Amino acid sequence: MARLEGKVALISGGARGQGAAEAKLFALEGAKVILGDILDEEGKSTEAEIKAAGGDAKYIHLDVTSEQDWDKAVKEATSGYGKLDILVNNAGILLRKGIEETSAEEWDRIQDVNSKGVFLGTRAVIPEMRKVGGGSIVNISSVAGLIGSTSAAYGASKGAVRLLTKSTAVQYGPEKIRCNSVHPGLIDTDMVHDIFSNEERMSNRIAITPLGTFAEPKDVAFAVLFLASDESRFVTGSELVIDGGTTAK
Repeated sequence: MARLEGKVALISGGARGQGAAEAKLFALEGAKVILGDILDEEGKSTEAEIKAAGGDAKYIHLDVTSEQDWDKAVKEATSGYGKLDILVNNAGILLRKGIEETSAEEWDRIQDVNSKGVFLGTRAVIPEMRKVGGGSIVNISSVAGLIGSTSAAYGASKGAVRLLTKSTAVQYGPEKIRCNSVHPGLIDTDMVHDIFSNEERMSNRIAITPLGTFAEPKDVAFAVLFLASDESRFVTGSELVIDGGTTAK
């Protein structure tokens, strides 16, 4: 249970859902974890839960659209733990609207959080990873970043994450900085339940998934753990799909 022993990780959107599951698992596997979010109360609760289990974690307020917040987060990691090895760009928001129903303001908001936030986080950590001779960046995209959907702005933002991941992998591979994307399908999180609030809609969505169920946050967390660890040292620019077979059809 020490797959990340000696590593320092920064996770955005770490207060709840997938981000919290990743933070807890990383700490269990020996990492020192900085978890950032705008949900301060929930973030502090996740920090306390990790510490109660014997892990090392620190919650900070992190708005991923803010360059200043990213700079503070990186400084928190390096001043507190001396280095930064791993970044998980997990923060994201969802909008289920088609092209004509989406306002320009909604489009910009989705791109700012889901796409620009990943860019800012990646740019902020590169210099610190360079100092320690490498690192691993894991970007949480979506199956919507692989195939078309009726969620226009969301799909566009997650597609951008997929290609930014590959650009990062190509540009920084020579410096031993790896970058991979994870593409979850239907995950049992608050965000998904907010969207599929109608039980019939949720049942219909599950029915088109070959495995016939949705994933738990830990299912994504274990995949992220592999990509963050040295076990995946020759994996970069790749897409890891966790969708119960949805995109296989």
